[in-house]
Amino acid sequence: MLSRKTKLLLLKIASMFSVIRGYNIPIIALAQYLSAIFILAPNKRALDVVLDFNLFIIVIASSLTIASGYIINNFYDSKKDLINRPNKSMLDRLVRQKTKLQVYFAVNFIVFLLAFFVSIRAVFFFSTYIFLIWFYSHKLKKIVVIGNLTASFLAVLPFFAILLYYKNLYPQIFAHATYLFLLLLIREMIKDLENIKGDVANNYQTIPVLFGENFSKKIISVLTVSTIIPIYFLIEIFEVGYMDIYFYVSLIVLIFFIQKLWKSETKTDYLMLHNILKFLVVSGVFCIVLIEPEVLIRGKRIVEIIVK
Repeated sequence: MLSRKTKLLLLKIASMFSVIRGYNIPIIALAQYLSAIFILAPNKRALDVVLDFNLFIIVIASSLTIASGYIINNFYDSKKDLINRPNKSMLDRLVRQKTKLQVYFAVNFIVFLLAFFVSIRAVFFFSTYIFLIWFYSHKLKKIVVIGNLTASFLAVLPFFAILLYYKNLYPQIFAHATYLFLLLLIREMIKDLENIKGDVANNYQTIPVLFGENFSKKIISVLTVSTIIPIYFLIEIFEVGYMDIYFYVSLIVLIFFIQKLWKSETKTDYLMLHNILKFLVVSGVFCIVLIEPEVLIRGKRIVEIIVK
C-alpha cells in the first residue's frame, strides 16, 4: 500500500504532467525529427540526422520551451479553465501557482543554457520564443484575431528552429508550414467556440464573443476551404512521395468537418471538431515518413546488420 505522502506526490506529478500537457510534447519532438529527416535535410543520411547532437539539443530545448509555455499559459488561464475545463482544472490546481512559476523560470533557465551548446543564434531564437509565449499568454491571448494568429504561429515556430539550423529554404517547406498553420488556426478558432462561456466571464475578446457563433463559423469555413491552396501545391507541384495519400484523405475529412461545423451547437460538438483537427495534425506527423518510406526500410536493414 502506498503511503499518503507518496500518493500526494504522485498526484502532484500527474498534476504537473497535466499542466505541461506531457502527452503533446513527444509528438512535437517526433515531428521535428521527421521533418528534419524527410523535409528539411533530405540530402543527409537519416542516421546522421538522428545522431546529430546539436539537433538533439534543439529538440530538447524546444520541448522544454513548449512545456514552460503550457505552464505560464495555465497560470494566466486558471480562472477561465475553472469554467471551461473544471475536471482538468481541479487536477492542475494540486500544484500551487508559486510552484508553477518556480518550475517555469527553472525550465527557461535550462533552455537558455542548452541553447549555448548550439550557438548564439540558438540563444537568441529561444529567448525570443520564450518571450513571445509569455507575451501571448499575458496580453495577446485576449485580443481578437491577434490571439488566434499568435497561438498558431507559436505552435509552428519549433519547426523554424530546425529550419534555421539546416538553413534549407526549399519552397515545399513553406507549403507544409502553411498547411499546418491553417489547421492550427482553425483549431484555435474552434477552441474559441468551445470555450465561449469562460471567455465571456473573463473578458477575452474572441470572434465568437464579439461577433457571434455564425460569423465565427463563416471565418472557419473560409479558412478550411483555403487549405486547398497548400494541398494543391504539395500534391501537384512539389514531390511528397506517398504522402499525397494523406492530403487526399485530409480533403475528405475537411469536407466532413465543414458539414459538421454548421450542425454544431454544443461544447461537445465543438470538442469533436477540435479532436478531428488534432487527428489531422497528429496523423500528418506520422505520415511524413510516406515522403520516402525507403528510408525506414534502409534503417531497418542497418539495425538488423548491427544486431547480427
